[in-house]
Amino acid sequence: MTASKEYPLLEKQAKALMAGEEDWIANTANLSALLFNSLENVNFAGVYRYEKDELILGPFQGKPACIHIPLGKGVCGTAAKNEKTEIVRNVHEFAGHIACDSESNSEIVVPIFKNDKLWGVFDVDSTEIGNFSEEDQKYLERIVSLIFNH
Repeated sequence: MTASKEYPLLEKQAKALMAGEEDWIANTANLSALLFNSLENVNFAGVYRYEKDELILGPFQGKPACIHIPLGKGVCGTAAKNEKTEIVRNVHEFAGHIACDSESNSEIVVPIFKNDKLWGVFDVDSTEIGNFSEEDQKYLERIVSLIFNH
């Protein structure tokens, strides 16, 4: 399963939304809204920035979320610590999963880099088990990289 069949269009829309804009809050807010409203079965889409060995909630779409996530904890903290995308088919089978929303069943977390250093992560949760694939990873990594490289 893949969360969207329209990734080329989403990538173009993301580029257009961020074109000429340098403010990370504006860019991540618009990107969160774009992905939340475009991907299938998504109940959270948003950013956590990396600061002082933890992730801190930034702009997002969805229900209220965890504000602080320690590095290495949960799917977001693991993706940040390892500096690589994490796809979790079933979050209930992920050791140390942090359940901010009990309706979440699968998750993809993409690291965000600025000047080749970890800046944060982009987190997308789904109500469906197995909602994310390698295709999602490929396109979401490209889209998320636009935040600071557009």
